[in-house]
Amino acid sequence: MNLRQRIGQCVMVGFQGTRPPEGLARMIKEFQIGGVILFSRNIESPTQLAQLTLSLQKLSPDVPLLIAVDQEGGRVSRLPAPFTQFPSARAIGIRNSVPLTYSLAEAMAKELTAAGINMNMAPVLDVDTCPSNPIIGDRSFGKNPTIVSKQGLAMIAALQDNRVVSCAKHFPGHGDTTVDSHQELPKISHPLKRLLEVELRPFIHAAENRVASIMTAHILFKHLDSELPASLSKKVITHLLRKGLGYDRMVVTDDLEMKSISEHFSIEEAALKAFTAGSDLLLVCSSEEAQGRVLETLTREAEKKKITESRISTALDRVLRVKESFLLPMHPVNPKEVKNLVGIEKHKRIVAEIENRGGKKDG
Repeated sequence: MNLRQRIGQCVMVGFQGTRPPEGLARMIKEFQIGGVILFSRNIESPTQLAQLTLSLQKLSPDVPLLIAVDQEGGRVSRLPAPFTQFPSARAIGIRNSVPLTYSLAEAMAKELTAAGINMNMAPVLDVDTCPSNPIIGDRSFGKNPTIVSKQGLAMIAALQDNRVVSCAKHFPGHGDTTVDSHQELPKISHPLKRLLEVELRPFIHAAENRVASIMTAHILFKHLDSELPASLSKKVITHLLRKGLGYDRMVVTDDLEMKSISEHFSIEEAALKAFTAGSDLLLVCSSEEAQGRVLETLTREAEKKKITESRISTALDRVLRVKESFLLPMHPVNPKEVKNLVGIEKHKRIVAEIENRGGKKDG
């Protein structure tokens, strides 16, 4: 790979429409970008989605793409019916059954892979400690860090056992915020002692049990870094997550176009800070222009040696290790078959059992 392609592997992009636009095809060819993230705007039906993911992979014949969605269940579900409509994390946490959670996430993984999706931006490992939180709420498994840890790991294990990359989010913890980071930058004043007791516990558990990737939060943790949000902070990513918790797998940013970042930093600034802080895969989810600026900026700064060769090599190695572990050998999807593999009765029965709150809990 040349320098542009090595940088490109460390960027994941989104796009508009239900087919790959010309600009995306050019970007994949020139920069060999690492992956694509899909949203509801890209998805019409199981057959269309399988055709889309197949066409995306054909654009990158040398190194397969990570193709991701946020398929948490509940209100953050990108795949419409007839895909199975999975319950929220809160419903899963109330049921509190590791075997059922594993079965549910296994069903989710099977439907994702049937459509050609190989990465799920889930589970949410945030602890739901703030009733007025506008963004987490029922996306969390609950208020108890032990339940969040246990149910989160059950979901991670099921996804990864079925060749879907799991991305635990939002490190170091989004559960105790009162503003939406899509709109403004949340700030948390908890000392490290409190974070270790509550917010960090599920992430520590996941990191110790080989979660393939962790997504950072656009939140300012005043006692960790008084100047930069976690997603751009070397103190949070390199010192706390890498050195403190010993996590050496892929770190992913949340979308760098979110207002919590864009109102304080240019997209070039944000990308450079996130990458040099220790993030391996940068998400730029909407604007083709912003994606181009990120790729060009990182390449230029690497040519000037402002991004070290070591940082590029380490990030690239983590991205490629994930691809080697989960994407190879490639198994192309069959768009004609996908409708027979999603929304099946077996999967619906698991959902019904999870939603039966009177059922026995396994503690």
